Amino acid sequence: MKKWIPTVLAAAMALSLLSGCGAKKELADVVVVGAGGAGLAAAVRAQEEGANVIVLEKMPIVGGNTARATGGLNAAGTKQQIDKGFKDSVKLFYEDTMKGGYKKNNPELVKLLTEQAKDSVEWLENYGADMSDVGRMAGASVNRTHRPAGGAAVGSHIAMVLEKTAKEKNIDVRTRHQMTDILIDKDGAVTGITAKDKEGKEYTIQTKAVVLATGGFSANQEMVISYKPELKGFATTNHPGATGDAITIAEKHGAALIDMAEIQTHPTVVPEKGVMVTEAVRGNGAILVNKSGERFVNELLTRDVVSKAILGQQDGRAYLLFDKGLRDSLKATEEYFKMQLVTEAESVEALAEKLGIEKAVLANTVGNYNKGVKAGKDGQFQRPDLPRELKDGPFYAIEVTPAVHHTMGGLKINTDAEVLNKDGQAIKGLYAAGEVTGGVHGGNRLGGNALADIITFGKIAGLNAFNHVKAEQ
Repeated sequence: MKKWIPTVLAAAMALSLLSGCGAKKELADVVVVGAGGAGLAAAVRAQEEGANVIVLEKMPIVGGNTARATGGLNAAGTKQQIDKGFKDSVKLFYEDTMKGGYKKNNPELVKLLTEQAKDSVEWLENYGADMSDVGRMAGASVNRTHRPAGGAAVGSHIAMVLEKTAKEKNIDVRTRHQMTDILIDKDGAVTGITAKDKEGKEYTIQTKAVVLATGGFSANQEMVISYKPELKGFATTNHPGATGDAITIAEKHGAALIDMAEIQTHPTVVPEKGVMVTEAVRGNGAILVNKSGERFVNELLTRDVVSKAILGQQDGRAYLLFDKGLRDSLKATEEYFKMQLVTEAESVEALAEKLGIEKAVLANTVGNYNKGVKAGKDGQFQRPDLPRELKDGPFYAIEVTPAVHHTMGGLKINTDAEVLNKDGQAIKGLYAAGEVTGGVHGGNRLGGNALADIITFGKIAGLNAFNHVKAEQ
């Protein structure tokens, strides 16, 4: 790939410049704010073109919520699907995503996502990611969720691959450095950012392109309830840095927001622990039972529907029930055992006793489900995918309840990942990708679409940020 040698910004290679006795000033071609999956993807993509990139991450480590993602990355038409005999198409992927978002999604953004997610899988593989396993998440018509072999947790793997790649490319990634403002000139174009380093010292980075990739605001309870009061008191699955800072800063400079009240709860989160149990557990065949030992919902309905169903049960809680066969099929489950979140027993009846459930009721529930698996039809709740019977002991249960998981709303962007102002015009030099944006997921995000979103739009933002800087020289 042809490398671009900066001209005006060549002096940036000397790193910092001092202006009198004032705050330190630096130069960069592209500044990326946030070192989760979207930010690292943007940084790597810009650097591929030869850009000098600085990445700021306010937390002590990189990865953000990406490092917590366990399910997978949705993509259609991949070689993995073809090799495994899963028939999929971009059209079907698009339809599932629009349906899952209650058609509140921006169709142009969804079209781009579903067309380019396949390329995102291949791009990650080129840097050493293992995306060989293909499963199914709720709301998908076919298996399209890509993850490491054996169903291992995908997010931490992707974060590790991108972090390693950034290091190999000598990208300047600074942890515990926080953006405090975006600098915009009288013509409405980005000229840089201000930031604080790990000692709290202020400095400025001059740049003509900023990519915001700071994630959503699920960990900001005040901001959450300002848009959705009924979520007051809900825990969150997000890391503590997901507080929406960049959204607030960009809005101050005229950025438009979209879908801010569209806030998703994840149905299977361990109470008091805040640990999310990946949707892939249900996708691989687990069932949900209430405290009476009965199923009460099609486990593969969308997250909002399943969350509401759980909240309608006694104490607003349920048990995710599975067996050794499922555990062996999904390496991601091992983390829950290490964290001692699982109740286990050699038989369904013994598990019922440990959970305080009537033995006959739970045994009957599992038995009826297994009959449905054998018949290829769930007569009780019309679950569309029945991958396995639950018959191989030991048997396991994890208590779960919904928690705030994903904020579908955020900065309004176009298909070039440019941030738009309230008049629908692009703010020159300002880009955004991932959960900091809105419009991609509409009223509900499908499991597996977040990673597709952050990698696909992260790459788009990084490339277009570079192209903007190049055009300005």
